[in-house]
Amino acid sequence: MNKDCQGEKTPPIYIVSGGKGLAGDAVVKSVLIQFPNNKVPVIIVPDVLNQEKTDEIISKALITKGVIVHTMVDPEARKMLIDSCVQGGVNHFDLVGDLSDYLSNLLNTKPISKPGLYRLSHIAYFQRVEAIDFTLKVDDGQNPERITQADIVLTGVSRTGKTPLSVYLAMFGWKVANVPVVPGIEPPEELFKVDPGRVFGLNISPAYLIAQRANRVKSLHMDEDTDYINAKKVGEELALARRIFERGGFTEIQITNKPIESSANEILNILTSRFVQEKWKQGEE
Repeated sequence: MNKDCQGEKTPPIYIVSGGKGLAGDAVVKSVLIQFPNNKVPVIIVPDVLNQEKTDEIISKALITKGVIVHTMVDPEARKMLIDSCVQGGVNHFDLVGDLSDYLSNLLNTKPISKPGLYRLSHIAYFQRVEAIDFTLKVDDGQNPERITQADIVLTGVSRTGKTPLSVYLAMFGWKVANVPVVPGIEPPEELFKVDPGRVFGLNISPAYLIAQRANRVKSLHMDEDTDYINAKKVGEELALARRIFERGGFTEIQITNKPIESSANEILNILTSRFVQEKWKQGEE
């Protein structure tokens, strides 16, 4: 008869790790899902790096009749835990050791044995997802109240590539807002509340901009007799944009005939050197 039916508490599975235990938790839960309605407690025990913590978890496992599933990437910590399990008579399952030893022999090199790499890789992934989500929500001047939360702010006239450049930067984990410069419409006040060192004005040659806009007009079957591609009006728009850049003290980036990757690298190089230099100066004081 199932122990739950007898009113007995199901022994827990302790996931023991030198890091945060996320990898072991994922494996165990992927197995448990094959047993619908199971009531097996899963307890993560992170940062087990010394004998004291090892002894502590062994004692808990003995009291609760639980088992230990471990993902110890450090060979010494793994041996310490396994030896303690054997001496204490605690059932244990090693999710890392055999595979790690096999790969070490196969590749003729030692593993770096650094706990937490799985967690760090997932943190980076979620940071990118969060950055892309943020960037799409503030694209083209949407939700201006969130502009001050951005890592990078791009501004410029229509068809200067603000959106694709924003999304490209977001794919590397940067939260990017972009604000259009539109004749007759005042930019949101939040644009001028951001640290100007993080705001980049996208500039472009009139001829190149008109060519980009002409393609847009053609694809949308718009009337070609429009101010959107009128040389005089385009010149006025670009002059307006430069005045806004100067007003805010923004860094101007020339994007004419430049691929997105180059513009992104230029922005990130400026941003990195600028703020690293500021931190260095603060450290001197």
